[in-house]
Amino acid sequence: MGGVDTDAGRWVEVGDGVLARRYTELDLTVGLVLGGERALVVDTRGDERQGAEWAAAVRAVTALPIEVVLTHAHFDHCFGTAAFLPCPVHAHPACRAAITATAAAQRAEWAACYHEHGDPATADALTATRPVLPDHRVDPAVTLDLGGRSADLRYLGRGHTDHDLVVHVPDSAVVLAGDLLEQGAPPDFGDAFPADWPHTVTALLALGPRTVVPGHGDPMDPGEVAEQRDALAEVAALHAAVGAREIDAGTAERRSPYPGVPWSGVPRTATHPPEKGDSRAG
Repeated sequence: MGGVDTDAGRWVEVGDGVLARRYTELDLTVGLVLGGERALVVDTRGDERQGAEWAAAVRAVTALPIEVVLTHAHFDHCFGTAAFLPCPVHAHPACRAAITATAAAQRAEWAACYHEHGDPATADALTATRPVLPDHRVDPAVTLDLGGRSADLRYLGRGHTDHDLVVHVPDSAVVLAGDLLEQGAPPDFGDAFPADWPHTVTALLALGPRTVVPGHGDPMDPGEVAEQRDALAEVAALHAAVGAREIDAGTAERRSPYPGVPWSGVPRTATHPPEKGDSRAG
């Protein structure tokens, strides 16, 4: 976690006219897609102050009219939206519902965390932030004409949440994936659907990207994405085995490639038939 917002970020070009911006704070990655007539901002950071820094960085690159897409409702990806208004804000309808239902709890939890880690400035900025609700619905897909190129907003299925969107830029073979993928740290399973997650990442790979931008960490190649998908499939199989009482939660945790999976309680079931290779219990 950073202190005062001196984390100005750094640009990484991931395709022709497709930029990622990397932040030390939470190892966050957000995105910018430049067209001939409009630009698309992918996620808005974690509070109004961070959003203002991100908006200023965008404006240093382009004066084009802006549209925003939110990949999901976790605060670090969507609480900074006010700095970009007025503009269309695209998201899955369940993202809007999740922001409405969870914003207060997210503020309280993460403000306490920032205070605990000696960062009262960020805690105060987060406490003061009232997130903007998205006003343009994406379910299951919307294609945005940015002028001379398109950006496809796609809901491929449940995974990190029940409403993850990805942004596919076909002419650059880039996919901005939000937290369906993480590089450099384990995925977060707090609101996840383990049984569906590997299937959703397989659908992402079927888009044929050369580069995939995760919600946290550096850009990934398809091989790295496939490796993470296979690890998620191991988690899905273990989760199913716990649900079927074939193994207990402790055994699942020891076998899991990732920590922090909620093994107890009623397992979240898949909305699709198991894929070949998804039934590995380790």
